[in-house]
Amino acid sequence: MKVAVVGAGPAGIRAVEVLVAAGLRPVWIDEAAEGGGRIYQRPPAPLKRDAKALYGFEAGRATSLHAAFDALRPQVDWRPETLVWHIRPGAKQLHTQSGPRRDQVEYDAAILCTGAMDRVVPLPGWTLPGVTTLGGAQIALKAQGCGIGRRVVFAGTGPLLWLVAYQYAKAGAEVAAVLDTTPFATKLAASPGMLRDAATFAKGIYYIGWLRAHGVRIAEGVTPIGIEGEAGVSGIAWRDPGGREQRVDCDAVGMGWGLKPEAQLADLAGIPFRHDPLQWNWVPERDVAGRTAIAGHYLAGDGAGIGGAAVAELAGARAALAVLEDAGRMVDAAQLSRLDAALARQQGFRAALDRAFPFPRALAAGVADETILCRCEGLRAGELRAALAADHAPGPASELNRAKAFSRAGMGRCQGRVCGTAAAEIMAAALGSTPEAIGRLRGQPPVKPIPLVAEPVA
Repeated sequence: MKVAVVGAGPAGIRAVEVLVAAGLRPVWIDEAAEGGGRIYQRPPAPLKRDAKALYGFEAGRATSLHAAFDALRPQVDWRPETLVWHIRPGAKQLHTQSGPRRDQVEYDAAILCTGAMDRVVPLPGWTLPGVTTLGGAQIALKAQGCGIGRRVVFAGTGPLLWLVAYQYAKAGAEVAAVLDTTPFATKLAASPGMLRDAATFAKGIYYIGWLRAHGVRIAEGVTPIGIEGEAGVSGIAWRDPGGREQRVDCDAVGMGWGLKPEAQLADLAGIPFRHDPLQWNWVPERDVAGRTAIAGHYLAGDGAGIGGAAVAELAGARAALAVLEDAGRMVDAAQLSRLDAALARQQGFRAALDRAFPFPRALAAGVADETILCRCEGLRAGELRAALAADHAPGPASELNRAKAFSRAGMGRCQGRVCGTAAAEIMAAALGSTPEAIGRLRGQPPVKPIPLVAEPVA
């Protein structure tokens, strides 16, 4: 039996661990050079940093996953720095690219552990040099030991906002402000549910308390006005809950409003999607074990719905056990029961977390006409609205992919991975509809850019 695992983050590591323990030698593919995923990304060999300094409270989990990855690597067909850019579910074939080399991987079962990316709301000035996503800011710190600027503001909402701000301040960077679009009262109302995972909740409270204790300016319930600057970032402006305009000088901004699944391969595999009303994301459908409607295809981790690293580990192991079950192999019933119970416990905590940090739909829907929406195509929000209002035969655009054809929103290199969420909100508001009703951008191969000239496999 040939199993392919795409992704070497927490979900992928635990999935491969189960498969190897069952005597299999899976093909294991990741875009990075090492395992750990974005959350536990390892720095390059010359940059030696203590795990405690690099991962904080998560040092133990990161060290455990890294050790598991190192032990598993000799026992698998490990393919690092390799992009899976297409999947053909009927032929059970992955198309990959590693540098100039392209290849095809045959499989009997595939576990997609493709992770997540930042969810962005375009702001005036967000295309200036010095503006990154929260994830990008974190990668710079972890992978290269450097910051995105000397005086940084972090804006958005969600647990990652506070974690990255804490990590930067702890590393010695000057954090000029943390701007959370979620009001304190919203987070307070969700706190009883977050106590279902008291340890994780306590970490979040600690990060916020530490930042306050060290004099970092914190504003909650804000409405961003825009990022200022000409050749680069010089400041950011916002309105406080009372409507008063505020501003702070800075030379870099990290921004993000939660995460969204990197589910393009699931889409290309033909797996059905649903709109999650709590996460406000389109997520591929799967059962608790990671099985999908497409036989032989399984999902685990944040690529199947945002759950965090702890859930990803559980889901990775559970999906691998589902692969073994479906192949007719004996599995430990007690292990299945423990994993299912742990995943069920995490669902309540995750729902509370999603309520505590809701996606700011009004902010996304109200992106100013002159603001760049689609960076790839240089398309402004007003141009999308104009395309929606235009008279097109045989009728106006009422579905997101049709609007894409008329406006080119989401037609660039990222295929709407960055602009798609805001484009959907703008379109829904303009039409008096909902993002669920207008649908989602369909995936197209390649899921990410690949070289135009590639060397065929010998």
